[in-house]
Amino acid sequence: MESHDESSSHEGPEETNQKRDLFSDDSGEEAETALELKSRQRQEQQELEEKEAMEELQMRDSYRFIPPTMEELEAEREMGVELPMMHERIQEVVRVLSDFKHLRFEGYNRNDYLKVLKSDLVYYFGYLPYLIEKFLQMFSPAEVVELLEANEVKRPVTIRVNTLKSRRDDVAKKLIERGVNLDPIDWSPVGLMVYDSTIPIGATPEYLAGHYMIQSASSWTPVMALAPEVGETVLDMAAAPGGKTSYIAALMKNTGQLFANDVSKSRLNALTANIHRLGVRNCTVINFDGRAIPKHFSSFDRVLLDAPCTGLGIVSKDPSVKVKRDRQDIDVLAYTQKQLLLAAIDAVNANSKTGGVIVYSTCSVTVEENEWVVNYALEKRCVKLVDTGLPFGKEGFTRMRQFRFHPSLKLTRRFYPHTYNMDGFYVAKFVKYDNRLPEEVAESEKAAEAKSKSDSEEAATTNGDNTNETKKPRKKRKRRKNRNKTGNHKRRKVE
Repeated sequence: MESHDESSSHEGPEETNQKRDLFSDDSGEEAETALELKSRQRQEQQELEEKEAMEELQMRDSYRFIPPTMEELEAEREMGVELPMMHERIQEVVRVLSDFKHLRFEGYNRNDYLKVLKSDLVYYFGYLPYLIEKFLQMFSPAEVVELLEANEVKRPVTIRVNTLKSRRDDVAKKLIERGVNLDPIDWSPVGLMVYDSTIPIGATPEYLAGHYMIQSASSWTPVMALAPEVGETVLDMAAAPGGKTSYIAALMKNTGQLFANDVSKSRLNALTANIHRLGVRNCTVINFDGRAIPKHFSSFDRVLLDAPCTGLGIVSKDPSVKVKRDRQDIDVLAYTQKQLLLAAIDAVNANSKTGGVIVYSTCSVTVEENEWVVNYALEKRCVKLVDTGLPFGKEGFTRMRQFRFHPSLKLTRRFYPHTYNMDGFYVAKFVKYDNRLPEEVAESEKAAEAKSKSDSEEAATTNGDNTNETKKPRKKRKRRKNRNKTGNHKRRKVE
């Protein structure tokens, strides 16, 4: 006990302070104060950043962009312009045009800003002025910029599994084992999207064996809309290089009759090679100008016309379209497309038990090549538009500037690179309800109506005569009866 007391009594001041520190709350209070200080500093920094952002937003709202004159733009081009600065100006002009009433600079009209935007878009993206003007007629300025920027980016690689030889799960499994990073496409039962690959996707054993085909996803949509059935007679009017033809054959399960036509003999080689590689056995390859096909064939259940076009929906694949397609090209191709579509309709049998279907598609986004052509066919042939059955896509235009189209054109579908990350495409689906021309139907209906009217008038006249003949004897009989009654009465009275 004594020794214990002595040792405790002889503790130094440092040891006593250490024990006091272990059991006291002073260190905790200091630590808590430090945490509060740090938290307060973070909160102050966040408030400062929010304040600066608000001031910047207010300053931006109060800022009024003054568009340069055309002379200033020309001088700028001669001296050289920095593309980042031009891109910033494009965004600024788009911002002003999106809320022109509140953001415009006083004394400038909308056309002043549009001139600057057109000039900058032509220079920055490298298009012909006519094409930029055409896009601005179809879309808002903001959407035009989105479209042009999307055209600068390559579309994802997509493959379509050939169900004549394999299944999607099997192909995906084999490609993943070979180092391909891919995912299934949800809206297609046969589509796969390839993100990257350690091997050439077009040189695998599966590709060479015909288990799949490298094909743009938007190219599947016309065949999906066509929806060919087993045992039908089907025509692919512009078939090369065979991607759509082989898809049609797969949906038909190699039954029925499939005709693959192309006007170019040189392209038939690729068409034939793909047909053989993919195991298509129900197909006959023919070489006609599509406009002459109705002279040789006119009893198809379904016809697909993927018409030749300007390619303004696939600029990411062919950038030369930016400078080689002008107004004359669009007008010439639109005229050819109208002729081909009428021929495709004439080749279909309206009395088909399962079909009578025509699908028209292009890889262009212009109204002249799409809605204008489709509306023309509605006027010239006995066809009507029906739902494409596609799970997505923008509705077709029913009006565009000077154009006014049939209301049913909203059933057609448009696909844009900036909306669906696919090539630009247009799809319309017709059903033919009469093999005659509209003029012949109108004359026949007019003659039938006249005959019906004549028959009704003749029937009315005949009925009137019969009525008069039957009424006269009845009156005579009544008179005779009255006479008899009167005579009898007189006789009784005399008696």
